Amino acid sequence: MIEFKENHNFYVITGGPGVGKTTLLEKLKSRHYKIVPEIARELIKEQQESNGNALPWKDKELYKKIMFNRSINCYEQAEKTFSGEPSIFFDRGFLDAICYAKLVQSEINQRMNSYAENWRYNKNIFMLPPWQEIYETDNERKQDWTEAVFTFEKMCETYKSYGYDIVEIPKVSVSERADFVLRFIEENKTETKNKNS
Repeated sequence: MIEFKENHNFYVITGGPGVGKTTLLEKLKSRHYKIVPEIARELIKEQQESNGNALPWKDKELYKKIMFNRSINCYEQAEKTFSGEPSIFFDRGFLDAICYAKLVQSEINQRMNSYAENWRYNKNIFMLPPWQEIYETDNERKQDWTEAVFTFEKMCETYKSYGYDIVEIPKVSVSERADFVLRFIEENKTETKNKNS
């Protein structure tokens, strides 16, 4: 049985590929916020360098399994490393691995479901929408534009199915996006305090 955890200060920033997610996280980092980097890109780069098989275009099952396990480890590590920090930003969460499983029609086992139900991020998930003007592929990102849009739709659907609320980040400059995220968090904290008082 996986114990219930709820970290209201754990904020996920996610979306389809090539939407400016990592750029936004770098901007938040430059403003002295704590960042948990994306697992998937790290894993792909590492597997390419070592000629490994845990790649979405080689062994999808192995890729999914390692990505999920490392995402769980990141959640746990963030609890130990950043305890007491008001806001920690995750470049994707472990539910992204569940979304990936849905995309490739792979099994979502009981263990994965149990973590998704019991280890909770802040209920508001920051989602970056598809943005064709800035979309480009690279060595780690090989999806075409249609796949990118479909991934975004599946991502929204996956997080909602586990009881999260989607907060769509506007298509504006990276500084304005960072301002939007921080303002939303501040306003939400104020609303929660008012409800509880």
